[in-house]
Amino acid sequence: MAKVTVLLCFCILAVFGSVNAHTGKEKVGIYELKRGDMSLKFTNWGATLVSFVLPDKNGKLIDIVLGYDTIKQYKNDTTYFGAIVGRVANRIKGAQFKLNGHTYKLVPNEGKNMLHGGPKGYADVVWEVTKYQNKGHKPHIVFSYHSFDGEEGFPGEILVTVRYTLLADNQVTVVMKAKNIGNKATPVNIANHAYWNLGGHNSGDILSEKIQIFASNYTPVDNDLIPTGKIEAVKGTPFDFLKPEAIGSRTRQLPKGYDINYALDGVHGGKIRKAAVLQDEKSGIEMELSTNAPGLQFYTGNMIKDVKGKAGFVYKAHAALCLETQWYPDYVNQPDFPQSIVEPRKNYKHVMLYKFSSH
Repeated sequence: MAKVTVLLCFCILAVFGSVNAHTGKEKVGIYELKRGDMSLKFTNWGATLVSFVLPDKNGKLIDIVLGYDTIKQYKNDTTYFGAIVGRVANRIKGAQFKLNGHTYKLVPNEGKNMLHGGPKGYADVVWEVTKYQNKGHKPHIVFSYHSFDGEEGFPGEILVTVRYTLLADNQVTVVMKAKNIGNKATPVNIANHAYWNLGGHNSGDILSEKIQIFASNYTPVDNDLIPTGKIEAVKGTPFDFLKPEAIGSRTRQLPKGYDINYALDGVHGGKIRKAAVLQDEKSGIEMELSTNAPGLQFYTGNMIKDVKGKAGFVYKAHAALCLETQWYPDYVNQPDFPQSIVEPRKNYKHVMLYKFSSH
């Protein structure tokens, strides 16, 4: 059970209430990690990042992730604001795949395809808080979830943990692990779905922010955003961010925005390396993201439409962007893509490292 030495004051409980977990025992609460001027808040509904506050170049504290004020809004959310998604993030064509001679039929939730683990993926369950420390040199919180055999159609029984840790020099790590405790192999691709706006969650769109993505190739998609199976060079395309460019600089070529997977450079033995750098000129905040995953989904909030968020602010298209490190979409049906299949008694580990600075 959770070690609930937390910020669960009556005022928070009055706002967020409580919800039965998968076990019927866990309750939903709000948890804070704080170090210096940096503060992160979470809820164990979906192991979700609720707020991320840090100072801009003028010392003003701003919240740089989109989110909601109440747990009811998170329960009704369709954007995955701040959530952990899985068992397999992103899209699976036809909501099915073959593994070890067996065809597994999943639960579709985006037309005939599956997105982010299905209609009740990891973003829509209550996680257990197994560790929580908001003092010392490394404030951290660990969320755990027991994912059963057959959940949303996936084979195998796994134990999932997500650990958020605040480090020195405005660094944050997100470590997502899974251990296969069953007797069936299973695909695992857990991702963090935070929506970033380095100008502040209520500052408008992110089209003027500059991004650099360390990927020479990307995976083209069909009309349903399912990869075609090809891996093509970004050079000469609107997807080329090998050098820092304003996100909105190519809106004529891509008027709807970006929702595409990049094949990150330097994938050797699962080592952590730089994936992307994001900069906001007005706030002066820069975010550098590193990972051990082979792919990065760059999504510019194209489908956000008049969503009422924190403090009543209404989020519109391109109000934020997602940088989801991952294994490639539909890899379970694409044998030439990097694979993440966890055999019985084996483990999965996905690491994200964020470094923040202001100039």
